[in-house]
Amino acid sequence: MITRFNQWVTRTLLVAAALLAFSLSFLVCADVIGRVVFNNPVKGTKEIVEISIVIICFLQAGYAIRSGGMLHVDVVTGLLPFRARAALVVLGALLGVFFFALIVWGSLEPFAYAWREGEYEGEGALRVPVWPARLAVLAGSVLAAFNYVLLAIEAALATLTGRPMGAMVDVGGRIH
Repeated sequence: MITRFNQWVTRTLLVAAALLAFSLSFLVCADVIGRVVFNNPVKGTKEIVEISIVIICFLQAGYAIRSGGMLHVDVVTGLLPFRARAALVVLGALLGVFFFALIVWGSLEPFAYAWREGEYEGEGALRVPVWPARLAVLAGSVLAAFNYVLLAIEAALATLTGRPMGAMVDVGGRIH
């Protein structure tokens, strides 16, 4: 139940990130055309792109973890027996939980400040609020840490039982 809901959330956030990236391509094209043809760029493009890139990255983090898309090196681990590989997956997942938990802890105060004080990026014609990016970092990190917890549990069970990580199915339905 939790795994299915997690898969739905990670896929939904992935789609939202893709739609945002797709929309940004039109904004950048309009800015370039406006700058070159009409000598009048779209105001605030730089600020919108800066904020959106952060949002896109953190919306995709949970999916990247569940799908096995995070960076890992198979050269050495491929030579190890199954239980040793699974134990290393547990260790890596616990380090991932720790890393994203630190990001959550470090993001709470900046998010609260951006929300409370109305922090903006940019000056002049367009001021872009910062809180959506700070919220995306916070929520994306919580989801990433949760996905690493799930990965650690699955790998720990595989280590203890000696069975293949068949339960370790990514959101696309592929088995690791």
